[in-house]
Amino acid sequence: MSLTRESRAISLRDVIEFCKKPRELAIDPEFSAVASDPPPRMAAVLVALFTETGDADDHARLILTRRPETMPSHQGEVAFPGGGHQLGDDSLAATALREAHEEIGLDPAAVELIGELDVLGPTRTGFLIHPFVGVLGGRPSLVAHPREVSRVFDVSLSELLDDGVHHEERWSYPQLNGAVSFFTLSDETVWGATARILTRFLTDLVGRR
Repeated sequence: MSLTRESRAISLRDVIEFCKKPRELAIDPEFSAVASDPPPRMAAVLVALFTETGDADDHARLILTRRPETMPSHQGEVAFPGGGHQLGDDSLAATALREAHEEIGLDPAAVELIGELDVLGPTRTGFLIHPFVGVLGGRPSLVAHPREVSRVFDVSLSELLDDGVHHEERWSYPQLNGAVSFFTLSDETVWGATARILTRFLTDLVGRR
């Protein structure tokens, strides 16, 4: 769907207002579960947003990471900071903040959690992913943990909405529900669970505006 320039201009304030509006969270099943599957494992990711100036009326930018090729799964894929829930975590939101701190050095105290997005899962690897939206006061200073992150970068939500950036493909993958989303950037391709979360988030965000 082609959008006007005004529709693509997403500010941080737009995101904050979107998250303030009451809505019922849903579960987006990426893959259909079967009776023999083990119970899904809980995971959480941080959808961390900021502006270059710290002004909420400026363009919102999103923090993403690329996983190393040495990881046991999802090698080389672009992802939100996040990971599996651990017994020591007080909540799934705490999981997202802890993982972001471990992976990219983001101080949890610098993050203001403003909302939660629809849950994704079960995923192909058996997770239910809970995305939490957090805002930062400005561009953070981040350091990628080399064992977990090969690159940390950011992109504006407006760029993700540019014509030709997003497309979908139909894959004949067992138990896959719906199309596979892709965001093709100048130097990265976002796909899989991360792109599916982004697609749903941006669709709802633009629709509510």
